[in-house]
Amino acid sequence: MDQTQMKEKAKYVHSVFESIASDYDKMNNVISFGSHKAWRNYTMKQMNIKPGDSALDVACGTADWTIALAKAVGKDGRVVGLDFSQNMLDVGAYKVANAGVGNIVKLVNADAMSLPYEDNTFDFVTIGFALRNVPDVQQVLNEMTRVVKPGGKVVSLEVSKPPFIPYRKLFYLYFYKILPLIAKMTVNKYEEYAWLPHSLTNFPDSRELARMFQQAGLDPVQVKLFMGGVSALHIGTKP
Repeated sequence: MDQTQMKEKAKYVHSVFESIASDYDKMNNVISFGSHKAWRNYTMKQMNIKPGDSALDVACGTADWTIALAKAVGKDGRVVGLDFSQNMLDVGAYKVANAGVGNIVKLVNADAMSLPYEDNTFDFVTIGFALRNVPDVQQVLNEMTRVVKPGGKVVSLEVSKPPFIPYRKLFYLYFYKILPLIAKMTVNKYEEYAWLPHSLTNFPDSRELARMFQQAGLDPVQVKLFMGGVSALHIGTKP
């Protein structure tokens, strides 16, 4: 993907998320049948966050994972939720306030491709169900690795491609054909949710993504597949 294509993708993705912000949480539950919460809970246990730690949640959306991180690091920790969609952040700010973690969380409007932080700043850097939407996956992983401290972890929870081909075809049928129809009936948005599945088309599978984690300088890299590979967790440690 050249620079022009990356800029066009970024612009389009921004417009999509600005328009679906108010329905984002509802549709997340519909898309994953509520499973994304269990996947995130499992991920949090694997991360082994300690009170007082710091975390950056990249492409934080409406801040669900940001809030979970804030509860884990506690009053002596700090968490930044970063997203390029102000509408998503506005929904997130309301949720952060209601969760009582406003003194721990800072929400920032910025670009995942160029994180506005010094090297070796955070104990954890996370990205949830957003890596496939960025213009350059490797660039974002490089940036996440740059700002995490040595010994810290870069964590991605993302939709993936089931390794078992017959199951993959069944999943694609749901993701590409049925999901946009559900979105049309649920929140009256078809085009936006027809595009989101297609963001998976050129996205690396779990093995290739693990290699990209390693290319960013992370080692070791742990991989966990959920529901036969419809979702994948990658945790990379910075040496």
